[in-house]
Amino acid sequence: MKRKICVVTGTRAEYGLLANLIKKIAQDDEFELQVVVTGMHLSPEFGNTYRKIEDDGFFINEKVEILLSTDTDTGIVKSMGLATIGFADSLARLQPDLIIILGDRFEMLAVAQAALIMKIPIAHIHGGECTFGAYDDAIRHSITKMATWHFTSTESHRKRVIQLGESPERVFNVGAIGIENIVNLKLLTKDELFLKLELNEKKPMFLITYHPETNGQTEGIYQLLQALEHYPDINLLFTKSNADNGGRMINEAIQEFVLNHSNGKLYDSLGQLNYLSAVKHAEVVIGNSSSGLIEVPYLGTPTVNCGTRQEGREQPNSIFNIGLDANEIYLTIEKARKFNNVYEHIFGDGKVSDKILAELHSLPSFSIKKEFYDL
Repeated sequence: MKRKICVVTGTRAEYGLLANLIKKIAQDDEFELQVVVTGMHLSPEFGNTYRKIEDDGFFINEKVEILLSTDTDTGIVKSMGLATIGFADSLARLQPDLIIILGDRFEMLAVAQAALIMKIPIAHIHGGECTFGAYDDAIRHSITKMATWHFTSTESHRKRVIQLGESPERVFNVGAIGIENIVNLKLLTKDELFLKLELNEKKPMFLITYHPETNGQTEGIYQLLQALEHYPDINLLFTKSNADNGGRMINEAIQEFVLNHSNGKLYDSLGQLNYLSAVKHAEVVIGNSSSGLIEVPYLGTPTVNCGTRQEGREQPNSIFNIGLDANEIYLTIEKARKFNNVYEHIFGDGKVSDKILAELHSLPSFSIKKEFYDL
């Protein structure tokens, strides 16, 4: 009998990272794939990106609605409550043998706690990392303690998961899963990308993604936008912020900026092909997304990382860290544009899905049973 593996995704970016793993599970003779979507995937405001999953040929077993029309602290907590209730019902219906969770978002915390109480084993991807500027940091470590198997992106992250009391026999350094897309996808040419996204082919392009600093200030977007006033002759390609508290305020500020700047474009979701192609052809990537630190260096583009959201995360040499002051951001962008060193690749070789499946195949059974591992 095939073992049922349930993959949960709540955001466009998360699905882009998981897509190749989902495909390989679907093709595996020993596993039965289950897909559950939630969060931003089901929101018209964020582009109803569950359709991309269906367009890729995957059957969605369950859709769990959780988002409220607010991005306040109270609203996020209520969304977590809805997620816990919704996943209690969905997981009871699906009865998976294993659930795969990536990362550190609030939706995934609700999924993990539901799975834990329902005695469904969890495999966690991208544990052991640190991001001091967001409460995601605490969520990530909490999911680690609820999970049985762990697939980290670097050896230092593997050691940190073990430091949290997880047995080394259940913690595997497989590299960052996002590197798979860079290895496997045939990216668009610059001409193809600019035509598709309606950018001015005679001007260079910056790619900007800015999310809330959930452990810090929420007004940094205005400093970033002020810095971008220096670039009327650059295509400014924005992707929307996520659904964390403060995300809607950021999106509204960007929408107003784009309305008043003909060189600005804002997309709900670019999708992996367009996003990675944009990274490749951008002069610089700007904002505070984790992709700027993990995937972007593999495409030979420097990153200007603004604020504290990613503070504490392991990073290569092409990352330029800066606070949230408009003039300093501008000066740092100019510095990044002149970067001409060799790009460091510290997050593995892009064969993550094969490594994860090999480890899962090696397990005679999936279990939640584990003990605290003392150093």
